[in-house]
Amino acid sequence: MAVIGLGLSAFGGVLAEIYYFKPQTVLVSTMFLAIISYVAGLAMETFIPRWGYFRYLNPFPFNKKENAMIVIMASAAANSALGTEVLAVQRLFYNINPNPAASIFLLFSSQMIGYGIGGLMRSILLYPSKMLYPGVLPLISMFDALFDAGAKKKLRLFYIAFFAIFIWELFPEWMFPLLTGFSVFCLANPNSADFTRVFGGSNGNEGLGLLSICFDWQYISGGVNPFAIPLQAQFSNFLGYILCMAVFVAVYYKNIWSSLAFPFLSQELFYANGTLYNQTLILNANFEVDPTLLAEQGLPFYSGTWVTQLLVTNLGMAATFTHLLLWNRDDMKAAWEWLAPSALRKYRENFTSESLKFWKQGTTEEREAELADNKDLDPHYRQMLKYPDAPNSWYAITLVLSAITALVVIYKTNSTLPWWGFLVSLALATISILFFGTLYAITGLQFIIQPFVQMIGGFIHPGKPMANMYFVLFSYNSVNQAQLLLRDLKIAQYTKLAPRAAFTAQTIGTLLGCILNFTLMNSIIDNQREILLSVEGTNIWSGQQPQQYNSQAIAWGGLAHELFANGKRYDWVAWAYVLGLIVPVPFWLVHKKYPSLRLDYLYTPVICYYIGWLCVGINSSILSYFSIAWFSQWFLRTRYPKWFVKYNYILGAALDGGTQVMVFILSFAVFGAAGNSHLFPQWWGANQNGNYDRCLLIDD
Repeated sequence: MAVIGLGLSAFGGVLAEIYYFKPQTVLVSTMFLAIISYVAGLAMETFIPRWGYFRYLNPFPFNKKENAMIVIMASAAANSALGTEVLAVQRLFYNINPNPAASIFLLFSSQMIGYGIGGLMRSILLYPSKMLYPGVLPLISMFDALFDAGAKKKLRLFYIAFFAIFIWELFPEWMFPLLTGFSVFCLANPNSADFTRVFGGSNGNEGLGLLSICFDWQYISGGVNPFAIPLQAQFSNFLGYILCMAVFVAVYYKNIWSSLAFPFLSQELFYANGTLYNQTLILNANFEVDPTLLAEQGLPFYSGTWVTQLLVTNLGMAATFTHLLLWNRDDMKAAWEWLAPSALRKYRENFTSESLKFWKQGTTEEREAELADNKDLDPHYRQMLKYPDAPNSWYAITLVLSAITALVVIYKTNSTLPWWGFLVSLALATISILFFGTLYAITGLQFIIQPFVQMIGGFIHPGKPMANMYFVLFSYNSVNQAQLLLRDLKIAQYTKLAPRAAFTAQTIGTLLGCILNFTLMNSIIDNQREILLSVEGTNIWSGQQPQQYNSQAIAWGGLAHELFANGKRYDWVAWAYVLGLIVPVPFWLVHKKYPSLRLDYLYTPVICYYIGWLCVGINSSILSYFSIAWFSQWFLRTRYPKWFVKYNYILGAALDGGTQVMVFILSFAVFGAAGNSHLFPQWWGANQNGNYDRCLLIDD
């Protein structure tokens, strides 16, 4: 466990940071980490002798608990820490190079605060049986399959698919990048800017990729593996995708929000004439907005499609509350029974009498007796009572130490975030973890609440974009980290891994991942700075994530009152929070009157959210994504259900695994992650002087 866990944590931490600077958001697959650790574990079990001193290295067969602990450690490392986004923005847009030691401690504290808050809410968000965490069920099913006696055929399929996709990815990733987005329309008319915007999509921020065909699994499975999501969930995504293309085209060509003056897809800020906005010219020496300098430069503009994305994201977030109350009222009621005064009183008593003991938290018999009458308790948790739990004091100490470290860092780095603003960010994170942690635990849906948090930070810290970035870091990121911790603890429950082992694995993986994230972030910025600052980037590197984080910080943190307040240019972005509360109501009313229409099949928050889906990155993969999802979740599931149950998830994990290993190798070998890049020589299938799908390169 230690050897494979640390090795995969290093691999995942580096790969996650590489993916952060890709033109499309790509995640390191947890199922891939599970498969590759299983294969490595079997190899060590087979080849390490069991005689003499070697028996201490290989005492027993590799088992499910070891595999689960490896996955928890590696997945904790395989995330690009949001703190690196703050540091990247400072380097790219403010020409600030924070002290390396302060930077590392910033990453440590911002990643661990959420663990502390989430850990203290285990009895609320983890132990009740309603807190199912459906997103981890395919992983648990795969664990059960791998450690079943008949796993040989599954592994054979895994090996074949893994090495096949490993070799194949050489072509779309490097030798033949036209395969990233094959567009018949662009090949037929390579001189039309309108065709580029609608049909192009092989390069970052190129176009909507309508009817393009993608043969690059990295982008097909970049966000969510199409083999893993049920068809009902995909249906709402698909409706949102169709609406996204229609809305984006209408907003741009109808010149809403002066869209024609700016690039079709971009996250940057612009002057009225379409040139990039120089944000440093409106900031004083303390990195705060100076009204006099702002008057000289004028207010910045967003591209119309990015305003749409902000609006529909807020719309979807607000719609979530109404949708859950209308469609999942009973589930929500059961999930929130902990708010009853008697339940809160019992929780307070348990915390004061037991959880403040640093090491011991009651005997197994005492805990079983205490929980015997709790009918709502997860049966998996009942089985976990044989293990000593990680005391609440562990999580409380994690929270306190992280908060103290964060307070020191925000003053040492001149973040402009005051101490009281930091405390407000923690309070906002705590409330958000309660609500969105419940949503995630019940439905598996993880919504991005960053715009909402940035709006709050902008209005309480007006004129301070740097403070807004740090406010978002300690609030929004803490929510994500709390959900990650609780998800991993649920994996530990399902696999019967001791809670203290799970906490140890998470902590080690997170801290190691922070160090690797920081190291690689600096290397990539040093070598790819010009590309990261460009609007379009390439199909290898892109600064789209730090660009959007920076532009949001300037707009919300520095200019919230000037841009988003009532009557201002983008006031509908803020009004979307109110409008979103109404969106699910018509669907619910129609369903009550005409249930045969099956409007309960639609998840309105997801539809709203995906209306802004194509606002950034490489969009040529969408048709391929939905085609494969339909093939897996309808054709295979209904026509070949036995094959689906036995092999579907294994095949998806193998394709993710082979792709991600090849991307890791190519990033350092030829893509310039640690030096100069070496693109494949120019030829028809590798158009290095323009868009790879041969669409017209638009010089915005």
